[in-house]
Amino acid sequence: MRSVRFCHTSIVGRPLPLDFYRRADVVQIGRDLLGQYLFTRIGGRVVTGGRIVETEAYAGATDRASHAYGNRRTRRTAVMYETGGVAYVYLCYGLHALFNIITGGEGIPHAVLIRALEPTHGIPLMIARRHKARLDRTLAGGPGALAQALGITVRHSGQSLQGNTIWLEQGNALRPEEIVATARVGVDYAGADAKRPWRFRVRASAWSSLAK
Repeated sequence: MRSVRFCHTSIVGRPLPLDFYRRADVVQIGRDLLGQYLFTRIGGRVVTGGRIVETEAYAGATDRASHAYGNRRTRRTAVMYETGGVAYVYLCYGLHALFNIITGGEGIPHAVLIRALEPTHGIPLMIARRHKARLDRTLAGGPGALAQALGITVRHSGQSLQGNTIWLEQGNALRPEEIVATARVGVDYAGADAKRPWRFRVRASAWSSLAK
C-alpha cells in the first residue's frame, strides 16, 4: 500500500474511519456510502468533491459481475485483495477511469463502485476537468464522469482513503425509505447475478446518473 499522509482539516465532517470500510457486508456498505462525502485534492490545493448519491456493490469471488469472481487475480485486480479502505481504479473500454472503494478484510475482494455525486466543492475546477460550460447533473452523474471531475485516474489505484489525496467524510445517514435499490448497470453477462438489487441511489436526488 502507498504511504499515507493524513488530512489536517476536515471539510464537512469527520473522516470515515477504517472500520467503516472493513465490515464484512459489502452490500450494506454500498447503502451506507450514500450521503457520505467524497473529496480529492489532486494537482494543487483545490479540494473537489461532493455528496455520494449513487453506488453499486460487488461481492468479490461469488459475484459473476465482479472482476474478482472465482478469486480471479490479475495485476490490475491485485489491489482488490487488500484490506478495505483503499481505491481500486480501472479503465472501462480503455477510456474511462472508474473509482471503486475496496471493502472487507484482507484477501476478500469486495468493492463498491461510486457512480454519482452531488457536487459541493471545487465546482469550477470540476467543470474545467469535464470540459463543460456549466454545472448540471452530468458533471459527476455517472462513474466515468465522476472520476474525471475529481481528477481520479488509474494511477490512484491502491491509494489509501485515509490520506489527503482521496478521502471520505461523514455526512447524514439516510433512512431506508430514502434509498432506491435496483439492478446494476452494464453487467448482463453476469447471468442471475446481474439481477441482484445492488445499485443504490438517493431517492430524492437530482444528481444520480441517467442510466436506467
